[in-house]
Amino acid sequence: MLLRPITFAATLLLATSGMAQAENVELRLSWWGGNSRHQATLQAVKAFEEKYPNIKVQAEYAGWEGYLSRFTTQIAGGKEPDVIQTNWNWLPIFSKDGTGFYDLNQVANKLDLTQYEPQSLETVTVNGKLNGIPVAATARSFYYNKKKWEEMGIAYPQSWDELKAAGLAFKAKDENSYPLVLDYMESLTLLHSFMVQKYNIPAIDEKSGKFTYTPAQWEEFFQVYKDLVDSHVFPSMRVLASYGKANTWEMKPWINSDWGGIYMWNTNANMYENNLAAPNNKLELGPFFMLPGAKDAGLFFKPTMMFSISRTTKHPEEAALLVNFLMNEPAGIKAMGLERGVPLSKTAYQQLVQDGTIQEGSLAVAGMKSFMALPHNVPTSPYFDYPQFVALYHETIQNIDQGNITVKQAAASFAKNAERIMKRTMKESAK
Repeated sequence: MLLRPITFAATLLLATSGMAQAENVELRLSWWGGNSRHQATLQAVKAFEEKYPNIKVQAEYAGWEGYLSRFTTQIAGGKEPDVIQTNWNWLPIFSKDGTGFYDLNQVANKLDLTQYEPQSLETVTVNGKLNGIPVAATARSFYYNKKKWEEMGIAYPQSWDELKAAGLAFKAKDENSYPLVLDYMESLTLLHSFMVQKYNIPAIDEKSGKFTYTPAQWEEFFQVYKDLVDSHVFPSMRVLASYGKANTWEMKPWINSDWGGIYMWNTNANMYENNLAAPNNKLELGPFFMLPGAKDAGLFFKPTMMFSISRTTKHPEEAALLVNFLMNEPAGIKAMGLERGVPLSKTAYQQLVQDGTIQEGSLAVAGMKSFMALPHNVPTSPYFDYPQFVALYHETIQNIDQGNITVKQAAASFAKNAERIMKRTMKESAK
């Protein structure tokens, strides 16, 4: 007699068939977001409680402002919710050694980890401990205003050299037009891609708590930035500052299509397109280029957010059931929709494609398919996204753009201060 393989769903059904007779459990679930996310999550929670009547979920939700400070206070006192929406770059703050959150590998019988690619789970694994489920993933890609580039008569760049050539070509036709607009965080990740492509090493070695670049490589890092600015690829920080403190998609040159494209998260591309004044100005995904012989694209690849389980929860299995319901079960998937991005869960993605929620031709999906197909095995450390490090980079390129320091001086100063920030951060994370 042939035996059918036992699927995860069947295993979960067997494991929870006696749930109705189990004692009542109350879980706390917290998240940040806007009203549409709140309503979608509350609807999913209601469906979960209907399936598991012995489990009640207390929803704790708010906007982004103040969420981190409140969570910091909660976790310091051991009073954080059972299930928490968390940010990827919080791992160095709350779970440097991997024990800050519950290891989800321990509840794999309740949480279907097979729905996620190993690389995606690796991004939220610390010292072998799975600290969360990555809800969606994002990386930056090139998106171009098709009409603008056609008007300029210039083809999309297929290499780093062609990118600089496009900048000079734009400048020759219109001093105020640029192929791209990059804020400081976008330029930081673009430089990161270049360095990974050339040297095939991560910027940060988390085990040693140090940056991997030599003084010469730091100098090259900032020289690439200056070369791109000098080639008119994107406006300098000095030029951007002249438009005030608005977001780049709100600046007049973007709205009027003076700037021809962005290097942006796939999840944010629509926001830029929607702010173009002319209705026939649309963005389209451009080619992502790599240095000859590069083995890795150097993507700043990260989860948009995670669902983590508290290390102090008294109900880890029930908490895992809740996360699994939100991420992998039909009723939870339907309720959550795209409120947290295009899901990484294979079953969620398939369901939302089939019901028309995910449009295959959208910018977000096109970008995701593009970066997922690129080699991205060199990991990006969440320390690279640490606010103090990012602020130091911003200050450094401002000084370069203002002519206050040379590239060589910038590299030396930055390396020294970045190491100091890293050392202090690692020390604070260890407490």
